[in-house]
Amino acid sequence: MDSVDNFYHIKNQLKTNFSNTKIIVVTKSFDLEKINPLLKISHLHFGENRIQEAISKWSSVLEKNVDINLHLLGHLQSNKVSEAVSLFNFVHSLDSEKLAIKLKDAENNVNRKLKYFIQVNIGAENQKYGVPVSEVSNFLNFCRKETHLNVIGLMCIPPISNNPSNYFSQLSELSILNKLSELSMGMSNDYMEAVKCGATFIRIGSAIFGKRI
Repeated sequence: MDSVDNFYHIKNQLKTNFSNTKIIVVTKSFDLEKINPLLKISHLHFGENRIQEAISKWSSVLEKNVDINLHLLGHLQSNKVSEAVSLFNFVHSLDSEKLAIKLKDAENNVNRKLKYFIQVNIGAENQKYGVPVSEVSNFLNFCRKETHLNVIGLMCIPPISNNPSNYFSQLSELSILNKLSELSMGMSNDYMEAVKCGATFIRIGSAIFGKRI
């Protein structure tokens, strides 16, 4: 199957019970030749991990397609904040007060408001970014009261060695506790488990395009 067939296969899986779940097509390392078929069927949600790659790939596309929503999925370095705010609509990796303050300032400078997910280190893994589970509520309050960022939900990447459903359920409970409506969780290998636990955005790359080279 080609990328469009793969996309519709996933969409049809969601159609019956999870039709409100949005598919973010993860285009990291794929060029526009691979992405264009998805643009031609008017898909609107795409995700990138690296700022510079996203700028070179998407800047001209976004000028012609103003309805596209570009999602930053990877870690955001503080020195890239201004570029990110100018290009992206959603950031899924909000994870520190320092970053929140820089994002607020960058939004004010260009008069743009983005939508944010707090990245949660759901498995307490040392090698991963994210806010510890125990600190999510305090960090959310800081973002709401001190920076007025538009935090809409939580994001996680569960440990690969364990059953992801347990972590997805924990993130879902955390979102309810904090009165957040959106959940960014689930990728190519575990998206059905994620949507069963309440994911409203799933991040799919290789299941649509095939393995990255």
